Amino acid sequence: MLSVIARADPLAEPQESPLLRISGNIERTNVGDEAHFDRAMLERLPRRTLATSTVVTDGINHFEGFMLRDLLEWVGADGQRAIASALNDYEIDIPMADFHTFDVLLADTMDGDRLTVRDKGPLWIVYPRDDHAKLQDIRYDYRWVWQLNHLEIQ
Repeated sequence: MLSVIARADPLAEPQESPLLRISGNIERTNVGDEAHFDRAMLERLPRRTLATSTVVTDGINHFEGFMLRDLLEWVGADGQRAIASALNDYEIDIPMADFHTFDVLLADTMDGDRLTVRDKGPLWIVYPRDDHAKLQDIRYDYRWVWQLNHLEIQ
């Protein structure tokens, strides 16, 4: 669950270039009818780690970031799906239930290194694939959006 501090804090305007925009059915905004987040804002969320394999890397990787459900709680997201979009215009619908059923991480580091655009960053949706046999299905692999830059809540 989201920390009391983050839940009570208003959404300030980003001081640096936003890494992520959230639009659609959200209660809390800071730029027009959207919520924009720079790195410093995202780093206020409780940090989590996850060790898991991926279909695009070798072996077990150690990811660090924050739970997507915490971010969605912070903005008051209410919907059935999130349309996740990446810098390369990749787009996929993700059921909002995924973020509550599984500990889906929005990672900003992998194996101790900050993710960059060159290596699937700065933000990568990461599922705990090794923790659940169900997640080792190609339908979930498509939901691992790297270079994430926008979520639209519907």
